[in-house]
Amino acid sequence: MSVREIKENIFWVGAVDWNIRDFHGYSTNRGTTYNAYLIKDEKIALFDTVKRNFRDELLFHIKELTEPEKIDYLIVNHVEMDHSGSLPEVIDLIKPEKIFCSKNGKQAMLDHFHREDWPFEVVKTGDTISLGKRTVTFIETPMLHWPDSMFSYINEDKLLISSDAFGQHLATAERFADEVDQCDLFQEATKYYANILMLFSPNVQRLLAKVGELGIEIEMIAPDHGLIWRENPGIIIEAYDKWSSHTLCNKALVIYDTMWHSTELMARAICSEIAAAGVETKMLNLKVNHRSDVMTEVLDAGALVFGSPTLNNGMLPPMADFLTYLKGLRPKNQVAAAFGSFGWSGEAVKHINGYLEEMGLDLAHPGLRVKNVPREEDFAACRELGAAMVKAIRKTT
Repeated sequence: MSVREIKENIFWVGAVDWNIRDFHGYSTNRGTTYNAYLIKDEKIALFDTVKRNFRDELLFHIKELTEPEKIDYLIVNHVEMDHSGSLPEVIDLIKPEKIFCSKNGKQAMLDHFHREDWPFEVVKTGDTISLGKRTVTFIETPMLHWPDSMFSYINEDKLLISSDAFGQHLATAERFADEVDQCDLFQEATKYYANILMLFSPNVQRLLAKVGELGIEIEMIAPDHGLIWRENPGIIIEAYDKWSSHTLCNKALVIYDTMWHSTELMARAICSEIAAAGVETKMLNLKVNHRSDVMTEVLDAGALVFGSPTLNNGMLPPMADFLTYLKGLRPKNQVAAAFGSFGWSGEAVKHINGYLEEMGLDLAHPGLRVKNVPREEDFAACRELGAAMVKAIRKTT
């Protein structure tokens, strides 16, 4: 990929990772980008770096614009290694006058790289620096999604360099959101929020309020992953407001795993009953749906029904995996229930209910267990569970 000018004398100089398919447990089927930005002014500033194995691509792009040694300032908005892995080598090369970062950012760099000699300049919300014709204002965004995270706002260009917020894991030859298929774009933006930022939704709400208080006008949002929002950036801000408010839809998910298909037969009966009531319903088998894709559906679903047979006095491993993943992302306001088949002990439903209660989800049904293969009366009980979910979801959406 080549350098792209996103505003006058402001350039994308990052890297495109076409081949990555796993991002610490999140499936990245469309790859990703590690975005870095360079501003040429009286002072030349580089915003973030890239994953270590993409260092040469970053330096190649910088050299198209200037000699790396001429970079004056390095702004580190986020220290996670996909944005800072090449930082030590880049700093040794460019020898910046100052490295601007949050207080937590300085500590994170010391913890990661153990370099006390770097020229750290700690900034806080509202602090500004002049590059010449341009001014950079810093906004701390702790726990979006690391303690060190911050935004950089270029006042004169109304450009928000937004670190890991408003991004997508999406590798493309294009650099702007309006240049790609909008369905793909928003599918990846939704997945990104559901799997990375949903946990921090209260912080997102506080951040949006803070931006309003500061009176910041935003004409363009340049995130650290994916495409840059240059036409109507308000559309992704509105989406974040909706997602972080836990606005739910009239939608139910039957999430399950099965051993000899008995639990799957139960899932089909439950799903059919819910769908017959006019509720959007999806069956998601954890053997064929990745946890991060299921999580994307969870983001706005009003009802969650979990099914697993009993294995060794517990649930099947994919269900335990997903519930652990879900618990970490702290879903809110959904109604839930559990079901499953068993041979002789039948503890899976009890264990699933335990997870749901720990997450604070509202149990719409005490749970349904069926021994071995369901009979007609068991299918009737499945339909009753489905009806209970319909009743509960109508109270919450």
